[in-house]
Amino acid sequence: MGFLGNTRRIFAEDSLKNSSKDLGKTRWSDCGCESCVSWMNNGGDQKLHVVVKNPSKGNQDFGKTSTENVIFLHGFMSSSYIWTETVFPELVGSKYRLFAVDILGFGSSPKPRECLYTLDDHLEMVIKSVIHEFDLKSFHLVAHSMGCIIALALAAKHPNSVKSITLVAPPYFLSSEEEDASQIALKRLAYKSVWPPLLFGSAFMTWYEHLGRCVCFVVCRNHRTWERILMLITRKRKVNFMMMDLFRHTHHSAWHTMHNVICGGAKMMDPCLEILRQVQARVTVVQGSRDKVVPLECSNNIKVKVPDAEVKIITGANHSTVILGREKQFAADLKLTWDSVTDAKG
Repeated sequence: MGFLGNTRRIFAEDSLKNSSKDLGKTRWSDCGCESCVSWMNNGGDQKLHVVVKNPSKGNQDFGKTSTENVIFLHGFMSSSYIWTETVFPELVGSKYRLFAVDILGFGSSPKPRECLYTLDDHLEMVIKSVIHEFDLKSFHLVAHSMGCIIALALAAKHPNSVKSITLVAPPYFLSSEEEDASQIALKRLAYKSVWPPLLFGSAFMTWYEHLGRCVCFVVCRNHRTWERILMLITRKRKVNFMMMDLFRHTHHSAWHTMHNVICGGAKMMDPCLEILRQVQARVTVVQGSRDKVVPLECSNNIKVKVPDAEVKIITGANHSTVILGREKQFAADLKLTWDSVTDAKG
């Protein structure tokens, strides 16, 4: 199975040896447009694309207290746009420094062709590109869907630095005697369904690898053409960021991330949650009551492992509208969580 970390281990050593020379190359099926290969111009020391929003100097607390940091991680087939285009504008004037990350293989971040996109690969790049790059001593975490897995791994790696962690629609499944969490996640998150589109795409790319590569070749490699067509149809000068995000990856990065993080990383969530329970970290879970991508039970499963976790079910919201369309309330809830942690420790 491709979702297990041990899979294709025989290629991993060669990948490490060739990573520096392969990092600057694309596969024949990948798009070579300026935006898709811009990350190659940064030299050999590659880092993720990170959007930073500093606190406003007009804020009444600016300069009076130490700056608090918040790291935002997006989900599968998405990018930092889901935060910068929605939540960030609602946090203008706050005292927090915001970091929105394009995870490895997506958005404007590097998409190395020989990388296996394991949970460790994603985790190491976030640590390198954000925590080390900006010398963060403490931070809050906010993550959506697949990003929750990376966020939990990051929090478990730095338990004393995490002030709070907000998990939006976390794909967390309890293990059973018959099946481990990875097998359950594969069946539950990528079961063969034609609706909603995100679930259909995940299932198609997971179970039909070669057909998926063909679709990715037609869609992602020629995304500029589809963007022009969409602009003509909608008569808009800019394509919606959610539509753009569907194109801003390679099949290699998407397929391996699906198997090695969403499915393979499922079995790593238990020890991560146990660490957070032991250090009594502030854990908040948010999910829409009509989420058809991640089962609603996943949020309640977090409560089983971390009894002190706060679970908020948003009535009528789905996997996307739990954020989109309620940006103001979502941002207000985030600030309330962050401020409460600060006040409690103050």
